[in-house]
Formats: sequence, C-alpha cells, structure tokens
Amino acid sequence: MADQPYFVHPSSYVDQPCTIGEGTKIWHFSHVMKDAVIGRGCNIGQNVLVASGVRIGDNCKVQNNVSLYTGVVLEDHVFCGPSMVFTNVVNPRSEVVRKDEYKTTLVETGASIGANATILCGVTIGSYSFVGAGAVVTHDVAGYALAVGNPARRIGWMCACGVRLVGGDGHPAPADPGLYARDPVFNCPDCDRRYVYVPDAETLEERSGPRPKVPA
Repeated sequence: MADQPYFVHPSSYVDQPCTIGEGTKIWHFSHVMKDAVIGRGCNIGQNVLVASGVRIGDNCKVQNNVSLYTGVVLEDHVFCGPSMVFTNVVNPRSEVVRKDEYKTTLVETGASIGANATILCGVTIGSYSFVGAGAVVTHDVAGYALAVGNPARRIGWMCACGVRLVGGDGHPAPADPGLYARDPVFNCPDCDRRYVYVPDAETLEERSGPRPKVPA
C-alpha cells in the first residue's frame, strides 16, 4: 500500500495481522508472519524470517539470511549479523512435536551478534554485549561482555559505542575483573566513557560520558 509508513520489497511476504513500525524497511525475499511485531526504524535484510510471536524493538538491524523463530525477543538497537542463527527448541526431533516447549531468547538493548554466530534457545544476551562472529552461545552473556568461541566465553568488555574497553594501563580489560583488576574501572579509548565492574551482577555500569549515538 502506498500510504503505509514502512517499506516492503515486492518479493517479500507480510502476513496480517502483524505490526510494523514507521520507517522500517523489509528487503528482498523476506517473510513476516502474522502476530509478529517489528518496531520503528528497523532494517530487515534479504531472506529473513520473522516468525509468529517474535518481538523486534526500534532501530534494530537484522542482516541477510537470519531466521527469528517464535520465542525470540529483540529489544531496541540490536544488531544481528549475516547468517547468524537462533533456535527455539532444546532437543528437536522431526517426528516429535514440541511447539509447547519453545524457549524464550532475549537479546537486550544495544547488543550485537556477529556473522554466523549460533544462539542456543533460552539464553539472555545482555545489553550492549558483543558476540563475536562464529561464536556458539550456550549460556547467558553479561551486559557489555565480549564473548567469542565455541562454546562462547567472555574474554573482555565492550563500550556501548562498540570499541573494546581498556584498563588504566591501556591493556584490554580482563574478562574477570574481580580476580585480576586492581582497579575495576575501565575506559573506552574512542569515546572516553568510563565503566565500573559490578561483581554481584557480573556486568558493567556506566559512570560517565555521553550516551551511545543511536537514532531518536
């Protein structure tokens, strides 16, 4: 429809009813199923599936060849790299129907998931965390954590702007600041934000500096 506030390429399918926010773009050969919700200003790439019940917040970027299955929730400003994989059943069998066992996978505000990463269902990817390309995530990822490998493990910390944080000595912030950091305050060498490690929550808390440069 010419008067709709979002763009859908003619090769894509959008099943009604669903909700798509103003300014969102849905590119070639994608499929949005009924009862899905996509926020404002999102970019949905080529060959993307948004299944029934999926929730996508505002200003998210879902790159080519990504399937968002029922149970996946993306908060605002989430980046999903090309061909990364979500799942929604822990123990699938072709001949066993487990639609009542779908797990919720939550990707919190500002998180980035690299190309070809695999996210096992039922985990939470914390705010502004960064999952490296090809990682296999089997457990929750803390906010601001940098997680890589198979299985994914935390190797450091990332700023909200997407740059790896450093300690006072200029070296990359340690994965476990409670054990290895004399001063668990980390800095971004690019934007000068400062963070402090919160041991009880195993995450970082921003203490100063500007907010991330994200669309209004």
